[in-house]
Amino acid sequence: MLITGGLVAGESGGRIEDIRIEGETVSEIGPSLVARVGEMVIDACGMVVIPGGVDVHTHMDLDLGSVRSTDDFFSGTVAAACGGTTTIVDHMAFGPRGCSIRHQVDVYHRLAEDKAVIDYGFHGVMDHVDGAIEDELEELSREGITSHKFYLTYDKMISDYEVIRLMERARSLGVLLAVHAENDGAIRFLRDKFIRAGKTAPIYHARSRPPECEAEAVGRVAMLAAMVGDAPVYLVHLSTGLSLDILHAARLRGQKHLFAETCPQYFILDESMYLRDDGLKYIMSPPLRADTDCEALFHGVCGGDIDVIGTDHCPFFYIREKQLGKNDFSKAPGGIPGVETRIPLLFSLVSAGRLDLGRFVSLCCAQPARLFGLYPKKGVLAVGSDADIVIVDPSIRKTLTRDMLHENTDYSPYEGMDVAGYPVMTISRGEVIVNDGRFTGDMGRGRYIKRGLPDFS
Repeated sequence: MLITGGLVAGESGGRIEDIRIEGETVSEIGPSLVARVGEMVIDACGMVVIPGGVDVHTHMDLDLGSVRSTDDFFSGTVAAACGGTTTIVDHMAFGPRGCSIRHQVDVYHRLAEDKAVIDYGFHGVMDHVDGAIEDELEELSREGITSHKFYLTYDKMISDYEVIRLMERARSLGVLLAVHAENDGAIRFLRDKFIRAGKTAPIYHARSRPPECEAEAVGRVAMLAAMVGDAPVYLVHLSTGLSLDILHAARLRGQKHLFAETCPQYFILDESMYLRDDGLKYIMSPPLRADTDCEALFHGVCGGDIDVIGTDHCPFFYIREKQLGKNDFSKAPGGIPGVETRIPLLFSLVSAGRLDLGRFVSLCCAQPARLFGLYPKKGVLAVGSDADIVIVDPSIRKTLTRDMLHENTDYSPYEGMDVAGYPVMTISRGEVIVNDGRFTGDMGRGRYIKRGLPDFS
């Protein structure tokens, strides 16, 4: 396959070049490559050619006990592919109380194999830390699971003692710890206070998890990481300007291994969505924030304080699962769809001149691949890299609607938003799997990726 005449994008920007694919990898990049006999030629003149998107924060087939997220590894990865993402790293659900990390790894291999249509990996998760868990970090690292998540809230949160113990072990192994940072005690106090007062509308979901709730936990994590020699920590779905200030201060103090992710919803949507009649659609944790937080996060996205754009894709049906919260916001499952709309939404900012093309590639492709042990096979267009390639037509203008998307839910949080530029072809390991919005691949063609250690350089 030969892709000709496109603006080939990387972290330093873009230039007009051709890309040759042989088998599953990129074999040649350069100007005016000559087509060989029998070679499929794709004319990308006027198009932008980007590395396949890497989304390191999805929740496919997430079992919450009472409900389950509505995208499994087939429907969810089809949606990802149609939106220009060719690799995911999925955050696993908790298993039975006190179980090993491997318990859930085995569960997720069964959930994903024969279903995923793009390549995938898993983050480990734990609800306790002991010697056996520490040993598993090393064992699973050899099997390509080089990142693990813990929570500072919810029923299966771990204590500060367990956090710092885990950090010390992870630092020695070179693996990355992802953290959901919110203060559990504050959440429980405020949530109970509002419910007792009969304040159960969706807006009180946001009021019960104020910016200080996240920022306190971010600061605590940063301090604990500093105590064990700058342990590597990845802060998922950062949502507040206050948290960014704390992160920036920690970095100025010399902590080089604190990394931050945000998601499109946190700088495109705001907490006024909770005042709508359908405000339950937007229940997620952390919640949507004020305009000032959206502005601060966007500055972080453009300026470098934010390292990665993920999605926290975790869909539920509004008419079904979300209605559990109709009389009490705390009963609604948290999560929204977003794996299909990340690339179009961010590319629209490039089209509008608000986001640099190279920065877009870094946030959505290269840096998530580096931090999670996928680079340079994923996240970059280079000789020897996997031929994961997305062709974006910058001339396309679309209005996002649920009916045009492939996510298995009955709404999009971005309904009615206009985007400028849209993926028209997705290539995964040298195979065209999406063409003009139509999925053409096969169920189960995706492969589990044995990831390497994170690259913190």
